[in-house]
Amino acid sequence: MRTVFVSGCYDVLHAGHLQFFDEARSLGDHLTVCFASEASLWIHKARRPTLPDTHKQVLLESLRMVDRVVAGHGSRPGFDFENHFLRLRPDILAVTQDSAFKDEKRGLCASTGAQLVVLDKTPPRVSPISTTEIVRRARAPRVAPLRVDFAGGWLDVPRHAIPGEFVVNCTISPTVSLTDWPYKKRAGLGGSGAWALLNGLDGVAAEYELGVGWQDPAVIRETGCCVWESGPRPVLEFKRGSSFLRGCMAIAWTGGDHDTPGVANNPRDYAAIAASARLAREGVLRSDVSALAQGVEAYHRAQVNEGMQPLPAADTALAWKYCGGGHGGYALYLFAGSTQRDAWVQQDADARRAVEPYCEFS
Repeated sequence: MRTVFVSGCYDVLHAGHLQFFDEARSLGDHLTVCFASEASLWIHKARRPTLPDTHKQVLLESLRMVDRVVAGHGSRPGFDFENHFLRLRPDILAVTQDSAFKDEKRGLCASTGAQLVVLDKTPPRVSPISTTEIVRRARAPRVAPLRVDFAGGWLDVPRHAIPGEFVVNCTISPTVSLTDWPYKKRAGLGGSGAWALLNGLDGVAAEYELGVGWQDPAVIRETGCCVWESGPRPVLEFKRGSSFLRGCMAIAWTGGDHDTPGVANNPRDYAAIAASARLAREGVLRSDVSALAQGVEAYHRAQVNEGMQPLPAADTALAWKYCGGGHGGYALYLFAGSTQRDAWVQQDADARRAVEPYCEFS
């Protein structure tokens, strides 16, 4: 009888694991699966398993291609299975191409006369998914806020970042969900970041794939009124509860779609953008809408200098600017209070809407 041995965390079983077990079992007549025990996961990955060891063992034992299941308790990194391997002395140790410690595992096989077989990547039967992705999907929220950016936009894009400068933004309600999206699409409100979060994706990675920055998924996950450090990754400098903005914000549809990736490399004055963010940061620090409006106004000047059409003025508003990358989508209008805001919105309820700050723990 030709015996085969495989090992792994197998923390959340998915179709990729089953395909691997099938291919490993085809190498011989008997397959032993060793899963990392809870104690080993604590040592090697500093986390608990999603299932108790007893439940994981029963699940693995129920698989038709698996003949024996053991729990690994070894403390050597990547080798929690070693004691069982040396005791059982299988003919084959099967691993995937991306398996860690392949050279060390080859040495272990040599010590027992076993063969190390690296299974080729074969086309998956279903779209691949990792345990990390499954956990992220399970943790995905049912609803998420969108965001308005006050100043410092583009300084979250790694290639445009300026050390020592800032990005200032705030999450808003009403919230969105996979089935209820009460805003226009391609609107400059961070919708792609919210969509990624709702689908259990890595929002920052998804934005980088689009060629833009991290501010949308970062603030949508954080919530509140936030000041971030400009740089290649999101670093929160400070956060304020956003109650000082209640009744002060409205958005207006400009009549055209917004395309951040399409304008990401446009020439623009990043020094002026950074200066606007310093003003807005001071407004958030002081919880002062008028001071925040100075940063918003300065940013709108930078947008016009970039080539955007000046936004229609609102006599009762403190300041206004295009949301996101501009050149379309929604525009943010900032007011001193709800009386002025609501009256302005009611003048054109089809294109304008009131929004409120959203802070998960306020």
